[in-house]
Amino acid sequence: MLYHFLFPLHTSLAIFNVFRYITFRTIYAGITAMLICLIIGPWVIRKLSYLQIGQYIREDGPQSHQKKAGTPTMGGTLIVFAVVVSTLLWTDLTNFNVWVALGVTVGCAGIGFADDYLMQIQKRNKGLSVRQKFGLQVLLAAAAGAVLCLSPNFSTQVTLPFFKNLSPDLGWGYVLFAILVIVGTSNAVNLTDGLDGLATGPMIVAAVTYMIFAYVAGHARIAEYLQLPYVAGCGELAVFCGALAGAGLGFLWFNTYPAQVFMGDVGSLSMGGALGIVAVITKQEILLVLVGGLFVIEALSVIFQVGFFKMTHGKRIFRMAPLHHHFELKGWAEPKVIVRFWIISITLALISLSTLKLR
Repeated sequence: MLYHFLFPLHTSLAIFNVFRYITFRTIYAGITAMLICLIIGPWVIRKLSYLQIGQYIREDGPQSHQKKAGTPTMGGTLIVFAVVVSTLLWTDLTNFNVWVALGVTVGCAGIGFADDYLMQIQKRNKGLSVRQKFGLQVLLAAAAGAVLCLSPNFSTQVTLPFFKNLSPDLGWGYVLFAILVIVGTSNAVNLTDGLDGLATGPMIVAAVTYMIFAYVAGHARIAEYLQLPYVAGCGELAVFCGALAGAGLGFLWFNTYPAQVFMGDVGSLSMGGALGIVAVITKQEILLVLVGGLFVIEALSVIFQVGFFKMTHGKRIFRMAPLHHHFELKGWAEPKVIVRFWIISITLALISLSTLKLR
């Protein structure tokens, strides 16, 4: 919005020429989103407390978590609000990719909100059923994948890291691949959101990483130099990722240990969905496994635990899944688990960035 109002003024005042630069708008999208969270965050927390929207702690979880019962949740509404407002302010609103990314983010937020609403306000113990939640996610991801495939400039080829001449074209099968990426990432972030700031930190790291990928993929010369697929208009997603990172930083101010508010499904599902759709549009889908490696590890720990439990009639691989609970039960203090997992996330992001030159 600011881009459309202020950039045309550059013919009269040269200072407004800065609005043409994606880097400038990305920085200020991040700052704007962070400030929105910092300014209205206290009011949101008070409102959630007034409405008695408090976190439910399962009885079979770590005993140290029982003291967190009643902490305001559904704080992810703050993140989504900050991301949407900041993106609308700083991006080129004629950009198709931005609207697809916003659509998936808001759609996932809606699914998460419905789940949180039923659980926290209607007091249904489990909110949406697994089938309902998963079905809605699949429908949303399929719609996004189909819209992209119908776009004349979108490639249905999959970029494989380390193999510059190997990019299989999935055709309409790409829709199924997009579903896997978006739904998988959304649920993986949701599973990681179990400790104070545990999911928020890696989400910020992943958003910054894909901010770089989006800028590179949207710049014809840089993309050609690095032998990456050039995606026309993709650069504007750097602004979206900047807003995502900024909102995460602002929310982390209140979500860091000991948390004043939790993001809930409305936050974790939407942030995961946002990362998933950006990975799809930037044609760095496979690298998401590395960039979001911590989310993948957490999700796999649950899958392996459940599978092993059923196969062995009650035996377990970990003391508790997801994996962060395993280390808690081993005696690690919660802040130690969180910070060490953040370190892993940063390391994986740096490795993923190194692949830009490994072709």
